[in-house]
Amino acid sequence: MSVSTPAQERTRRTILDAAVRILTRDLSASLADVAAEAGVGRTTVHRYFPERNDLIVAIAADTRDKLTAAQARARLHEGPTLDALERLCVEFFDLAGQQMLLALDNPVFTTWSGWEDNPTERELRATIDRGRDAGELDAELDTRWIENLIWSFAYIAWISVNDDTGMSRHLTLQNCLRTLRKALAP
Repeated sequence: MSVSTPAQERTRRTILDAAVRILTRDLSASLADVAAEAGVGRTTVHRYFPERNDLIVAIAADTRDKLTAAQARARLHEGPTLDALERLCVEFFDLAGQQMLLALDNPVFTTWSGWEDNPTERELRATIDRGRDAGELDAELDTRWIENLIWSFAYIAWISVNDDTGMSRHLTLQNCLRTLRKALAP
């Protein structure tokens, strides 16, 4: 197994980030399109990701890793549940584009092994259950409903920032947090 240099890691990161940007706009984008978006040659993309599927698998793994790190930064086990879920939404906000590529059983990402069995998914559900049991969240709302609501906020935020309405990132995030608090409060 070869060790990557910092320059190789930067190039790989540039390609992954470009792939997310272009695939959120056009799921049929080719590796040549990704190369153009990344500002690198097509052979460079092929050196890192020989096949399109290799790139897809890498995006899925990168997304999982970023979501896991974001959830850890949100410190779901600390403080009132609504505050913890707000921190989570803030952390997830900039990852919405990557999440959209994995959402809704996107056929391009059929290699994604799923988020269901991920420990961070279980931690989110445990946080929601803790809030429901403590009376900090509306106990009549099902745990899965709340979980899906949080993922839906990421989608709405992504759409709001990327559509033609011109909603600012700041206003989008503020709307997301306000709606979350009002929707989940007992």
